[in-house]
Amino acid sequence: MNNILKKLKDTTSNCCVTIILNTHRTLPDNEKDPIVLKNLVKEAQARLADECNQQSLSLITNKLNTLAATINHRHNLESLVLFVNEEIADFTRLPIAVEDRVIIDKSFATRDLIRALHKEKEYYVLVLSRDKARLIEAFNDKVVQEMEGNFPIENVSLHPKQRAEAAIANRQTNLMQEFFNIVDKQLIEVIKENPLPVLICTEESNYYEYLKIADRKAIFIGHLNGNRMEEKAHHIVDAAWPIVQQVRKERNSQRLQELSAAENTGKLVADFNDIWHAVNQGRGETLFVQRGYFQPARLVNDTIELVPEEQTDRTGVIDDIIDEMIEVNMQYGGDSVFLSEEELKKYKGLVLTTRY
Repeated sequence: MNNILKKLKDTTSNCCVTIILNTHRTLPDNEKDPIVLKNLVKEAQARLADECNQQSLSLITNKLNTLAATINHRHNLESLVLFVNEEIADFTRLPIAVEDRVIIDKSFATRDLIRALHKEKEYYVLVLSRDKARLIEAFNDKVVQEMEGNFPIENVSLHPKQRAEAAIANRQTNLMQEFFNIVDKQLIEVIKENPLPVLICTEESNYYEYLKIADRKAIFIGHLNGNRMEEKAHHIVDAAWPIVQQVRKERNSQRLQELSAAENTGKLVADFNDIWHAVNQGRGETLFVQRGYFQPARLVNDTIELVPEEQTDRTGVIDDIIDEMIEVNMQYGGDSVFLSEEELKKYKGLVLTTRY
């Protein structure tokens, strides 16, 4: 997700089409997904006819149909997002529920990618013993994938014929630390490609030994105690999720404290136009958004005019002005936090803290 976000976030053109839909992981439900996608592609084509010239319409329509035909719906997760313009045709699967919709704008709608990354809660579980290491990518209480390539890693130094040597206490500790170092280096390589927090699943003694040699201790968010090396990935994630939930609860509480602090110092903006101007001036620090909150709007002389949802398909209407705010704020180094309706009730679902 990080790689595709990097590619898309600075892309602009007259007709950027984003198609977003909920999908299903298993049969027979995922057999309906191609039909939903086909209908959304038709909707996009109808809207493109009103918003693009004939040359762009033909090119983008062909790209949309070709891309849709390449998707294997047997590998679907919770949702699917397609990005197509004259230069780009790409898609990504997300492990989050979304709102089915078509967005046509001068940039791609990346809000759901950002929501998935920052962070409903995506994380790794490093399943560790002195003999082996596995790495599972998870989202909330669901397995995204068990990592291959860098993982799993076997401790070849503890091959059965070497067990006698390993029985000597000091040598055993050295062999364990050497193995943990190898695991840590491979973990860092994965983190470079897709930086996510890591929960360590191992026996307590291994956990503290691993932290001694870890190069980047800040990535670790907690510990699931016990040897679960032989368990299936979904059972491990079931056990890990309550720990991650508690971490998320504590971090959300910390982020909400930022709102109170900003309010007391005057560094808080809640009006749509004030937020829009602040992020475009590079003053935005953190944009707090209610999960599931979308708002169509027009920009008239750089002033936001909110419009009803049923007018989204009209010419000149931005499908989701909040998505635009998120992208602009990110370009200036700001971040976004997605919280529940109750947590943002005081601010009516949208508020920005500013740098100054």
